[in-house]
Amino acid sequence: MSSRQNSASNNKSHQGVCKTLRNALALNSHFYENTRNTPRNRKLALTIVTLAAFSHALGSAVILLINRATFPILLVALLIDILSIVIGYYFWTFTILKIGQWLKPIDPTYGDLLSPIGFAYAPQVLSFLTLIPLLGRPIELILAVWSLLAVIIAVRQGLDISTRKAALICLVGWPLIQIAIGFVQVLEQKLLK
Repeated sequence: MSSRQNSASNNKSHQGVCKTLRNALALNSHFYENTRNTPRNRKLALTIVTLAAFSHALGSAVILLINRATFPILLVALLIDILSIVIGYYFWTFTILKIGQWLKPIDPTYGDLLSPIGFAYAPQVLSFLTLIPLLGRPIELILAVWSLLAVIIAVRQGLDISTRKAALICLVGWPLIQIAIGFVQVLEQKLLK
């Protein structure tokens, strides 16, 4: 592949991620409705989840560095941060699938839900903003609720169910994800001591 083709491919990929982020952040229901389980969409969704994980880790890294964390502790904490976001994505998708199957006899596959729920992680790409003094926790809560709303829309559109049922399905796993994130933050604080 020539450098010109490679550059055009990278530019197109970058535009795809930016457009996807814009639609997901805007909670565009048509965007979520038209999300299909394709290799390209799965790759875009995983890219967004990965960006969210690194953004969260960046915010944590700055806080850890301010608290003078040693290099090994910094690495362990960042690895835990990144893995917690990625594992949380797969776990939340799994709980949504199982509860959705229980509430409504539907036949989506796990893979069918990975893309729209991955796109719904778009607000978490802004997690690095939690390092702003005094605003970190409120920003974190706003981003969590924004992601919850995006997942509700993704589930409503993806499973073709009412908003009430989608909210119920999503609210079962969401507190578990928030508890896990809180646990990771406490673990990081303990590592610093």
